Amino acid sequence: MERVATFSLENQRLLIPHDLVKAQGSSRFPSLKDLGFVPSQVTFPSSLPTIDIIKNYDKTRDFPSQNGTSKLGVHLRFGTISIRSLAEIAWNTNTTFLNELIWREFYIMILYHFPFVQDSSFKTDYRGISWLNQADDIEKWKSGKTGYPLVDAGMRELVNTGYMHNRVRMVTASFLTKHLLVDWRIGEAFFAKHLLDFELASNNGGWQWCAGTGTDAAPYFRIFNPTIQAKTFDPESKYIRKWVPEIDTFEYPKPIVEHTFARQRCLDVYKIGIQPKIKING
Repeated sequence: MERVATFSLENQRLLIPHDLVKAQGSSRFPSLKDLGFVPSQVTFPSSLPTIDIIKNYDKTRDFPSQNGTSKLGVHLRFGTISIRSLAEIAWNTNTTFLNELIWREFYIMILYHFPFVQDSSFKTDYRGISWLNQADDIEKWKSGKTGYPLVDAGMRELVNTGYMHNRVRMVTASFLTKHLLVDWRIGEAFFAKHLLDFELASNNGGWQWCAGTGTDAAPYFRIFNPTIQAKTFDPESKYIRKWVPEIDTFEYPKPIVEHTFARQRCLDVYKIGIQPKIKING
């Protein structure tokens, strides 16, 4: 019979194999260094929800120069705040914020039931897209030197702070996949490396949404115009100027691709990529 050790936890008896207890007892508790953690100067937000921000979330969340988002993603990611407590607050405060929490849970459900989305498109018809994956384009995107100010501002914010505004995440992801025709998995991996609030299900779901390969019912020809996005959500360029101070100088690069050309190229490549899957009646 296997020997066991008995422990009490809130009046519950736990039976643990004796050999495991012995092994654990003879080993030193791992340090943060043992676990791979290193000191960082990056700051992260409080885990306490700001009720005023949540209350006005639907009005402020799309403007990156404003303090209009909760920035609680990192705490949800590491379990230092309960999503149920946030849902209760949102239920009584702001339905838009509540819907974002629901999206988070939705993507967790998708990852659980369809684990193949980790490395493959949710929409099987979209697995035939011929990505260009130009190395130079990818590097310019990563370093915030695409010539599109809102895209560049977002990428620089990400690399320097471990955070990127929600609206800008969509714009930068759309630009990489649609304008530059780079495989969404490359962008997803870069975000995973740099985001403090990285969480696989949400990151994967968001990237596939932007690439048009995910669960979203909208057709693939939703392509964000980064110039219009900047004028709409950063009309005074406050956010852009914070991260791209050379915006009005000769040092700032010209756009690496023209929007109208990139949009049409994307439509053509996607159409060809999914064509073999299209069933023709008759």
